[in-house]
Amino acid sequence: MPECDMTSAPPSPITVDLLLSGAVGISEVVTDDGALYWAENRPNEGGRAAIMRHAEGVTEEVTGPDANVRTRVHEYGGGAWWAAGGQVIFSDDARGGELFLLDTESSEEHQLTSDGHRYADGRRSTDGTEFLCVRERHHGPAATDVENDVVAVALDGSGVRQIIGGHDFFSGPRQNQNGQVVVVAWDHPNMPWDETHLIVVDPDGTSHVVPGEIESVVLADWTADGRLLAVTDRSNWWNLVQVDPTNGEHTPIVAGEFEVATPGWVFGLSTWVETAAGIVAVLSTPNGDRILFPDGSTEDRHTSVTSLRSLGSGVAYAASSFGEESAVWTHDGTHATRVSTPRDLGLGPEWFPAPQHLTFPVGTDGGVQAHALFYEPANPDVAAAGLPPLLVMVHGGPTSAARRTLNMVIRFWTSRGVAVADVDYRGSTLYGRDFRHALRGGWGEYDVLDCVAAAQHLAESGRVDPERMVIAGGSAGGLTVLNALAHHGVFSGGISRYGVGDLGALAADTHKFEARYMDRLVGPWPEAKETYTERSPLTHIDGIAAPMLVLQGTEDKIVPPNQAEAIVAALTAKDIPVTYHLFEAEGHGFRMAETIRTALGAEEAFIFGL
Repeated sequence: MPECDMTSAPPSPITVDLLLSGAVGISEVVTDDGALYWAENRPNEGGRAAIMRHAEGVTEEVTGPDANVRTRVHEYGGGAWWAAGGQVIFSDDARGGELFLLDTESSEEHQLTSDGHRYADGRRSTDGTEFLCVRERHHGPAATDVENDVVAVALDGSGVRQIIGGHDFFSGPRQNQNGQVVVVAWDHPNMPWDETHLIVVDPDGTSHVVPGEIESVVLADWTADGRLLAVTDRSNWWNLVQVDPTNGEHTPIVAGEFEVATPGWVFGLSTWVETAAGIVAVLSTPNGDRILFPDGSTEDRHTSVTSLRSLGSGVAYAASSFGEESAVWTHDGTHATRVSTPRDLGLGPEWFPAPQHLTFPVGTDGGVQAHALFYEPANPDVAAAGLPPLLVMVHGGPTSAARRTLNMVIRFWTSRGVAVADVDYRGSTLYGRDFRHALRGGWGEYDVLDCVAAAQHLAESGRVDPERMVIAGGSAGGLTVLNALAHHGVFSGGISRYGVGDLGALAADTHKFEARYMDRLVGPWPEAKETYTERSPLTHIDGIAAPMLVLQGTEDKIVPPNQAEAIVAALTAKDIPVTYHLFEAEGHGFRMAETIRTALGAEEAFIFGL
């Protein structure tokens, strides 16, 4: 076995071409009278999303070759389609985000809306005549000139009527057999993981807020016998409860130190369902997901389970693990069956060893801890000489978490002899509400300290080379990257993907969904303007001495290009080496194969060129 001194990338079969060739992302699964539907996101087709159908042993694409099933509600989207009664109702981004109805048997398609608005997170009404969903209307040039409400779209194309408005945001309109609609609502400065309200709308249009506490109540729906269930973090953990719609009293259904929800960045999430056998739920922990069945048994083979749906007495879902890409599965309560087949990567399990979950101290007093998934280099064909370099990855959000799945980008690095620490800093999910809220008032400081502590912990324990450590992150993670370089001399270089450099500019420019997000994370704007300035990397550009790679999309509405351009200009003026790539037609998160190819190639050249 040859040795590699890590001054250049060792040969690896995990190439950019392997990452992209035939790659699809399975985001949402829906069941309809025994048929399975799912969405496939395809980088090789410009990042478009197509709807697949599996019935009677046959799998086929049901949407047209030019359709892009996507919604831009909240800019992040999700929940762009639904299937019921042999019909698929979907938002087509290729046609302005309008709603269309597709009959899967006849392949006939009808346009339902033509008003230029955005729609998401819908379900057919119980009588099958309407599509109940979230609507987003943009009224002016500013990113915050937006109104959100819940509407019913007539499935004969005759019009749209409002069900409820009057709040800044809504999600999850779900109707029971009596015609009542439950919906989750929240208002600035809250995000859906801060404080939400359950609202019940009666058939006559009257509504009432279900009494509750200051809590995040999400993923509400009715059971077949008329009970109202929802996920709440009142106990510190997002657990499933039965809610009394009149007095708000909670009765635990699935409870423990795990999360039965994830942050509502996108629509279309489903982590509990009612089946003919009872309630099935996904339990998320730092070590991964497992499925809990009504008899108390669990399915533990997957580490990431998404879009859980009922299928008779069992369930269907999309799932992956640290060693296998996402696929559609069914489970009858006893046996799991894989419906779709992940692509054959042609590599054995020795290339994909599971990461180690680390908990490490931040600071010297031991009172604060953070977490990370640590991936050791894994290339069975090459023996590294000496300690490996380290790539610290900073997830976005910042209310998010490291992915518990086969991340081929991470394996791209580990197969090249690079160790990776994917950090769950304070503010991350999977550790309860208290840890999720621990970043409040401290964004730009606590996240940085936690990522620096992760690198130092690994260096001091003799697992990585302290002289070759790089930090990389996107969106909110980009802010962490920039502040880590500005305030700590730990890293040899930094990579920022559509990262935040100026918090004040972000507060002024970003879209409605996140327009007040930083009130919790930093302070109210503009009252806390001095704090925003102090936390902004642009204020401390003189502290950055390490080289940087900056990647940005021209159509990013969440972190606009002016953020990246300001950082690049400031570093250039200071003669700090900086490489900048601006990708046409890309938004917040890269979708197109050529963009991904260029970006990852630039990252490889950057890391091994340090």
